[in-house]
Amino acid sequence: MLKTEAPEDEDEDTEEEELEPAEPPTTQLQAVVPPAIEAVLAPPRIRKIDFVSRRNWYFLFSLLIIIPGIYFMVHSGFALGIDFAGGTEFTVRFLNHPTGAQVESAVAAENIGGTVIPAGPDTYIIRTRPMSTVQQTQEIKDLTARVGPIDAGALNVLEVGGTIAGETIRSALLSVVVAAIAILGLLTFWFRNVPGGIRAGFQFGGSALAALLHDVFLLTGVFAILGTGLHLRIGEINSLFVTAVLTVVGFSVHDTIVVFDRIRENLRVSQRLSFEQVVNLSIMQTAVRSIITSFTVVLVLVAILVAGGDSLKGFALALLIGIVSGTYSSIFNAAPLLVVWRRLQPLR
Repeated sequence: MLKTEAPEDEDEDTEEEELEPAEPPTTQLQAVVPPAIEAVLAPPRIRKIDFVSRRNWYFLFSLLIIIPGIYFMVHSGFALGIDFAGGTEFTVRFLNHPTGAQVESAVAAENIGGTVIPAGPDTYIIRTRPMSTVQQTQEIKDLTARVGPIDAGALNVLEVGGTIAGETIRSALLSVVVAAIAILGLLTFWFRNVPGGIRAGFQFGGSALAALLHDVFLLTGVFAILGTGLHLRIGEINSLFVTAVLTVVGFSVHDTIVVFDRIRENLRVSQRLSFEQVVNLSIMQTAVRSIITSFTVVLVLVAILVAGGDSLKGFALALLIGIVSGTYSSIFNAAPLLVVWRRLQPLR
């Protein structure tokens, strides 16, 4: 029996000897793995940017741009176009089929401060400063000599007085005020389910309204500098500029709502984080989306600004400034301002 048990012990020792060498190959295999593969297999590193702690720098940067514009608005006012200052409007149809560039070149050569707006096949609206009847007749003769024959049946001359211009200004201001009040009420109602109730909703709405006013003041300030400070025609205030301002108001609020909506979602699921941490996380999650969305619009506006006609350049520039400002204010002003407001009036 001793002879029969001995081989079993030998087999067990042999199995133990065969199992022991299994560890060194694993160590050798790990040593052979290249560092590049280890970097791929390692968990991704998330880059964190602290937007909220630098909010004072963002506010200072905005003030450095807005304050000079406010100075020019108060001190020098605006360079008003015919829509607001009054003037003469010609509606003409040329018989020789000229291009828009040829008509604009002819009007610019007249040095009458005119703008050209296409109104149909071979038909253009030419707006100039106020003219007498004799000056209007001479202007039609000059256009005929520079561009070509004009269809007398389609010719129409209209005088825009100061009363109509004043009503246009009041309507434009009223539109901006009504839009701002409506946006404040809507956002207060929409974010009322955030912890803090209607008071928290008012903080969200008020911060969005402040970012909106930031964009409006920046846009109007830049145009005041261009129009009355640098005396550039592209800085004139007209009906297209009012259209651009209202468009910027909507775009700015849209970007701000994207950030605020993510803050509301994160407040529900990240209860262990402080309010500042939630806001900072929400900005990081939405910043790239907002920037890319705005950049695609900016590309189109730059193309219009470079290749478009003179009548569209002011409109394109106003939209370009407003959209860039709206994206900036949504990320760097609205959300940090919400943090400041929450610090001054904490909610439970």
